[in-house]
Amino acid sequence: MSSTIGQKIVMALTGLALCGFLLVHLGGNLLLYVGEQKYNDYAHALHAQGALLLVAEIGLFAMFVIHIGLAFRTSFANAAARPIAYAMRQSKQDPGPLAQPPSGVMLATGIVVLVFLLVHLSDFKFFSVTRATGLRHQSVPADAAPFARAVGVLQDPISALVYFAGSLVLAYHVLHGFASAFQTLGLRHPKYTPLVKTLSLVFAIVVGVGFASFPFWAWTFR
Repeated sequence: MSSTIGQKIVMALTGLALCGFLLVHLGGNLLLYVGEQKYNDYAHALHAQGALLLVAEIGLFAMFVIHIGLAFRTSFANAAARPIAYAMRQSKQDPGPLAQPPSGVMLATGIVVLVFLLVHLSDFKFFSVTRATGLRHQSVPADAAPFARAVGVLQDPISALVYFAGSLVLAYHVLHGFASAFQTLGLRHPKYTPLVKTLSLVFAIVVGVGFASFPFWAWTFR
């Protein structure tokens, strides 16, 4: 899609879809707090979906690629038109704490979130490969049940640090991205903007605190 407006709409839609995934993923991982058996049952039921799970993972990967690709493209386009964009931004800037940051900041936080995702994939989706390298997770048995594996991974200093810091950056990214997506889709109106910003703040807190709590829990209570 070549038009700038069209690209922003696609980026908004994929961003909201990824926000939905974050909530589902967070909900599943909160079962860590319910108990070992519940979490293991959830993990086994999820992987028992087979082809359906594979299709979902491919779709999720495609949305990530599209969203990230359009983010780079939009950021570079904004940089090319920086004098005009900067002047417009200065004249329209919202001085509040939820003011939309420059696209370069969103791109930078998006890259950090991408690194966070890659570490997460290496820890769980490709756990056996990561463990086989001999660099990390040697203390976690190769055949560990999902709950034991999750706790072992979260107690790894590198993973714990990346997850905690990554969760905070993710919260900042979705705080602004969530509101921006709705505004791109047409909800830029004095009647709706306060509600959208409030929902964005609540969503960011839930996601940030939720995901950051896992390494804290693993180090403090396990």
